[in-house]
Amino acid sequence: MILKSSINQINNKVYTIPEVIDDKSGIDEFLQKNKGKKVVVVQGLGFVGAVMSLIVANALTEEYAVIGIDLASEQSYWKICAINEGVFPIISSDNKVKEFFDRSQKKENLYATYDPYAYTKADVVIVDINLDVQKETDEFDNSLKGYEVNLNAFKSGIHAIAKSCKSDVLVLVETTVPPGTCLNIVKPIFDEELSKRGLDLNYKLGHSYERVMPGPNYIDSIQNFYRVYSGIDDKSALATEEFLRTIISTDNYPLTRLNSTTATEMAKVMENSFRAMNIAFIQEWTEFAEDSKVNLQEVIKAIKMRPTHNNMMFPGLGVGGYCLTKDPLLASWSSKNIFNIQGLPQSETAVRINDLMPNHSFRKLSLLFDQNLKGKQILLLGLSYLSNVGDTRYSPVEVLYNRLQAEEAVLFIHDPYIAFWEEKKVQVETDLLKLMDRNYDAIVFCTGHSIYSNNKDLDNWIAGLDNKVIYDSNLILSERQIKLYSKNNKLKIVGRGDL
Repeated sequence: MILKSSINQINNKVYTIPEVIDDKSGIDEFLQKNKGKKVVVVQGLGFVGAVMSLIVANALTEEYAVIGIDLASEQSYWKICAINEGVFPIISSDNKVKEFFDRSQKKENLYATYDPYAYTKADVVIVDINLDVQKETDEFDNSLKGYEVNLNAFKSGIHAIAKSCKSDVLVLVETTVPPGTCLNIVKPIFDEELSKRGLDLNYKLGHSYERVMPGPNYIDSIQNFYRVYSGIDDKSALATEEFLRTIISTDNYPLTRLNSTTATEMAKVMENSFRAMNIAFIQEWTEFAEDSKVNLQEVIKAIKMRPTHNNMMFPGLGVGGYCLTKDPLLASWSSKNIFNIQGLPQSETAVRINDLMPNHSFRKLSLLFDQNLKGKQILLLGLSYLSNVGDTRYSPVEVLYNRLQAEEAVLFIHDPYIAFWEEKKVQVETDLLKLMDRNYDAIVFCTGHSIYSNNKDLDNWIAGLDNKVIYDSNLILSERQIKLYSKNNKLKIVGRGDL
């Protein structure tokens, strides 16, 4: 039999995935060390769940025993092993992440597992598993052809909790879900599974969506930020509020209670849909400004002086990440499939526009080479969808990469936070200096990592180049850099028709 393995994305250590799901002794030993503490199980150890486990392990007014749980899969098992070996599974520019993890290691109140036995011990379960939208996109230009919301994995995770949990457990759903999910999907599962076990339906079910922002304020985006919450009934809402007050600085960031879980679920997807539509709105103005030789950046800055317009977005490469690329579709799907009413066509259109955005930068690059990119050596600076974060999920850089690769350009990638690009199975250079000895035809700034803004080596290198294409796809360069880089090179910037 060939045993499956899981590779640590931080240090490349290989772990053999166990054939049998049994970590009872490990869980019991951990809880023995943490006698008398309430047990909180965080389901899902991704970008939200892993950091949420740190927040709870470092709660403000309560000492919890925290167990993070994920699947014993190739994608997730290494995270479990890493946490238990003292290695946090996410590289972050937020120093508090290391501080919180180190503190939890000293307190020995954080453990990771793959065994659903953990749910039998939980007083609180926080649901942080993904609920993905399967988008059917064109291989050529990434245009959206259709989409499907598949709830099977999410339902499986909920069933796993309900089959093992205590009858009076508090289940707090943080996962971004279609409006109506808690009442129409999660609650029936708990009612069914607990009834099968002959237990009273004393569980509490709440919903409180996260506003996690990986980056320099990773921890604060949870612990020191506003929260919206609700419950399926009054006791659930009160239990949710009581728990949130132990982990969030509610004196400075008061909680907001809504009347139903459907309302909070709608709040999350509407919040993100608004932002997605704001970004989509800018794309046609980007093209208009470039064609009319206008600096759209200065135009938007002038408009943002008006308080009613201060959240207007700037031009960019495109939209990435787990939320804005799909949440408007979750809302539209819910409208049609849970509530049997008309969908949300404007929200869907925003996603379609945003999915196509990277093609604009590709076309601009192609024109700079007379539409002949074959053999051109191009350095992409930044792979993550967000500055100062190592997150490649639905990164718009992938669309640009695919288009350039299809034209047979020779591509090199730098990102200080990503050593391996999981989606493309490609090694990524994290040391910028190692890439400065090659004769590139073009250098493309893709992600606004701070290393690209204040870097004398980078500035001196590009300033010393001659007649190369420098393309800023995300308004990353300062006016100082623009002047320096444009002296001897062809410099173009998205939304800057004046250059």
